[in-house]
Amino acid sequence: MFFGTYTPKLDDKGRLILPAKFRDQLAGGLMVTRGQEHCLYVWPQAEVDRLTERLREAPVSNKATRDFVRMFSSASSDERPDKQGRITIPPKLREWASLHKDVVVIGAMNRLEIWDEAAWNAYSEEQEEAFAELSEEVIPGI
Repeated sequence: MFFGTYTPKLDDKGRLILPAKFRDQLAGGLMVTRGQEHCLYVWPQAEVDRLTERLREAPVSNKATRDFVRMFSSASSDERPDKQGRITIPPKLREWASLHKDVVVIGAMNRLEIWDEAAWNAYSEEQEEAFAELSEEVIPGI
């Protein structure tokens, strides 16, 4: 599981040093994909396997399924961290998520998300009040 907020920097080659506490979980490989709200998702290989199996079971006759599979698959990049724990974010994904030097990596339970720092700060600020109001609806009893 992935939790927390980290602020690594992208280098000039588009490489990102993964937070040290997540490197063991990602050492076997990972997939970087487009996520919602113009962030990138980083899926460990085990989650990629589970997700693709579920997508294979979804009906191809459903347009929403086809659309999601196309968007998910067409912009995915298989990566394996190097000895320093770095991964390369492909240029098209960096461009799509507006990633430059300053990024934020957040743990989102079964995946990591990579955000442009300014976009994350704006999103986080916007969601703060809604977060307080939603807790009861999302998980009763909290």
